[in-house]
Amino acid sequence: MKCQRCDKPATFHITELTGGKPQELHLCEQHARAYLTESESEQTSGASLAGALAQHLAVGQTAEELARLDQQSCPICGITFFEFRKEGRLGCPHDYTCFQKELEPLILNIHGESQHVGKRPQRSPGNTERQTELIRLRREMKEAIQGEEYERASKLRDEIRQIEQAP
Repeated sequence: MKCQRCDKPATFHITELTGGKPQELHLCEQHARAYLTESESEQTSGASLAGALAQHLAVGQTAEELARLDQQSCPICGITFFEFRKEGRLGCPHDYTCFQKELEPLILNIHGESQHVGKRPQRSPGNTERQTELIRLRREMKEAIQGEEYERASKLRDEIRQIEQAP
């Protein structure tokens, strides 16, 4: 979809209720920034979606910063921040520490807390370190196979089997 004010692709889709009727705007980043700063200066009350988006843009989530973040990856499972944004899933428990700075505001916004509050499953896995190690070894084995390092891949396979068979 194209921006309503120019021919660039629309990356912001804003729906505002004016007079009880929804009004949709499809804008590129540049025009969205201008529109949101206009909305922010016109508003007297601070709480609105347009104001929140303007504040989010003002924080510095520029395309360059987002591109840099998208290249960041977890050293254990190898998932990139771009893959997380695309899929909506993390690859391993270590990702919460690896992407902590980026995930903290998101988790707080969604859940209202950054620590688990409530019940836990009775049969929850006790050894997350073991699971993390298995994820890391599987990723390394996959990379070894892609790099045609079959001896290394077979050693990693044996190591994985040994960990899986341990009680």
